[in-house]
Amino acid sequence: MENILSLLGVLIVIVGFALKLDSILIVMVALLVTAFVGGLGVENMLETLGSSFVSNRGMAIFIIIMLATGTMERNGLKESAAAFIRRFKNVSAGVILNIYAVFRMLLAAVNVSFGGVAGFVRPIIMPMAVGTIESKELEMNKYYEEELKGMSSAIENICWFFGQVLFIGGSGGLLVQSTLRDLGYDVTLEKLALVEIPVALAALIFSGVYFYFRDKRLRNKYYGDLTKGAK
Repeated sequence: MENILSLLGVLIVIVGFALKLDSILIVMVALLVTAFVGGLGVENMLETLGSSFVSNRGMAIFIIIMLATGTMERNGLKESAAAFIRRFKNVSAGVILNIYAVFRMLLAAVNVSFGGVAGFVRPIIMPMAVGTIESKELEMNKYYEEELKGMSSAIENICWFFGQVLFIGGSGGLLVQSTLRDLGYDVTLEKLALVEIPVALAALIFSGVYFYFRDKRLRNKYYGDLTKGAK
């Protein structure tokens, strides 16, 4: 019976979201009910919350970024990004992706992350890419838009993957160092970063060139040669 009652909080979450009630209220009620049914008490519940927050602070920061991004998006972030890029008539989505790639690689090299695909690409980069088509008073083709989503996500992942190893002491460098040590190669993080520089630059250049020409080919496929109508 106690095992069944311990699942009461899960039931509250399911029912609450099904009825489209306030999400924060649902979580808080489920938290209190679960703590009460499980016999934690107020003091133990707060202690558990505090220790969980500290041990998972990286996830907590990610959630905070997501909440901030969602609030800004609700208040016109996507529209502002699209409106900004519409001022530049001759900018293509491929150019936008390449500018972001350089920007992302530089920040990854100093281990700065600001939400990734969900927190930055979706609310800012994608609307700017879409704005390059709308600035020419054309309607966004749904197939082209799906291609842009894939390319934007790929640029984010490539630059973060290769860029984060440039940061000495980052998780990527430590993983490579420990793997090499197990294979019998004892290398320092400084040497790993130096070796990674040309690799990261190659990834940045090759992906940038590829996505630029892929975007150009897709634009010609769905819209024809847009340069003929450019002023």
